[in-house]
Amino acid sequence: MDSRMQTRECSGLHDRGKGVKTAERPIKAHSNGTLRHFHVLSGLSLVAQAAMRLVPRPGKPCKTACKNQNKNPNTLLCSTAQHFRPHPRLNQTHPTAMKTIDINIQDAADAAVKEKFDALRPEADEAVSRLEDGTGEGADFLGWVKLPSATPEKLMADINATAGRLRRNCDFVVCIGIGGSYLGAKAVISALSDSFADFRAPAPGSPKVLFAGQNIGEEYIHELKSLLDGRRFGIIVISKSGTTTEPAIAFRILKDMLVAQAGADKAKELIVAVTDEKKGALRTLAGQEGYETYVIPDDVGGRFSVLTPVGLLPIAVAGFDIARLMAGAAEMERATLRPGDDNPAETYARMRNALYRSGKKIELLVNFNPKLHFFSEWWKQLYGESEGKDGKGIFPASVDFTTDLHSMGQWIQQGERSIFETVVSVKEPAVTERIPEDAQNLDGINYLAGKRVDEVNKMAELGTRMAHADGGVPVMRVEVRSLDEHTLGQLIYFFEKACGISGYLLGVNPFDQPGVEAYKKNMFALLGKPGYESLHKKS
Repeated sequence: MDSRMQTRECSGLHDRGKGVKTAERPIKAHSNGTLRHFHVLSGLSLVAQAAMRLVPRPGKPCKTACKNQNKNPNTLLCSTAQHFRPHPRLNQTHPTAMKTIDINIQDAADAAVKEKFDALRPEADEAVSRLEDGTGEGADFLGWVKLPSATPEKLMADINATAGRLRRNCDFVVCIGIGGSYLGAKAVISALSDSFADFRAPAPGSPKVLFAGQNIGEEYIHELKSLLDGRRFGIIVISKSGTTTEPAIAFRILKDMLVAQAGADKAKELIVAVTDEKKGALRTLAGQEGYETYVIPDDVGGRFSVLTPVGLLPIAVAGFDIARLMAGAAEMERATLRPGDDNPAETYARMRNALYRSGKKIELLVNFNPKLHFFSEWWKQLYGESEGKDGKGIFPASVDFTTDLHSMGQWIQQGERSIFETVVSVKEPAVTERIPEDAQNLDGINYLAGKRVDEVNKMAELGTRMAHADGGVPVMRVEVRSLDEHTLGQLIYFFEKACGISGYLLGVNPFDQPGVEAYKKNMFALLGKPGYESLHKKS
């Protein structure tokens, strides 16, 4: 079958497709067992597809009487844009996820990649089953798989209560952590926040959530202290051990500052520790000082921990609805529970591995919404730490379009053909802004007058996907309805589940990260940490 085969669900109004071969057949639609009638278009170019999607023409009643599933060689082609759907085998969308997430892989697969994609089905099915029944490698770290549906309501209520206390008593709350201990929270908060929130003064009961311990920048910590000087602030410190260098430095500095400003007793009320249940330096300190604590589950690794108190507490402090976030994740948990073509996470994992086995070594996560910048940063850690080992792994990179089209666009269009793209697209913006008309039209954009800014953005996205696909870059597309807590919960779990499946297909343990210790050992030796003297001598 042609890799660009398209289908349009019959709406009863159709257009004549002159010069285009057509075929028609009933197709079993996903897992609900119902039959739908599709008109299948083979061999259309992306330009032709786009034209048919974007320029609906007057139609006539369908000659084929779709409800009767008639076969007619003179089938008329549907041009109703909202009824466009890729072929079911190339557009795997679970019914429960259909309103909020849609994955389209039609422009990622030529015939050779499609063959590999199909061949990966048994391995991918097995990978899903191994994740669900806990028999795969790294099984001690599969607590995230059932997390959305298994998180107790009491824990959610406790987190919201703690967040409420911090919101009432703080103008700023500093979230201290690195890697998975901050990226998930940062991703969700950035996606949901006003883009210019940092330039607005904190409102009573609505503290700004800041981040520290994710770097060792002396200017950064100095400038943060300057901002917090004389202000009401609290701390959420996140570390399983309490000894990770970057957050340990930040916590020591900011804890001393908080004690000096608020007093030791008050400081204890304004510090919350998210750490191991029983052991570690931070657990010991929290017990000694009487900090409120939350547990990082033993069976959830840092990069999979955004839906634990690690991410939920900062997100709640920022004022967002963590119940909706978890509900979205739970919906995606159900949608990816079983192996098969209806599992969107399995589809994504299969296609990226089919591309990897076809020589595509770099994946670019693309967004056309600046609010998703830090979501891409979270995604890079998730896939980089999970897959980059044993001399294997797709290199995860990200770009913010259209911004990076003016810097990286040339390389993507005509550079080495070792890349593929996954575009995360947001269907419905939360606001409406239209482009005004200008009498002089010196900038020449009056042809855009009256259009929504997002319409221009969507055409930039479509044009870019078309250009890159024509330039030899396979393109997948993941579309969410909007940016809200529910869809972000779905998107988070979708990528987590796909990461586990993809790691198993790659043949690695996706839940360890032995390589991250190498730089630490050298750094400790160079800094003279006790126990690392022999390494220092070697250097």
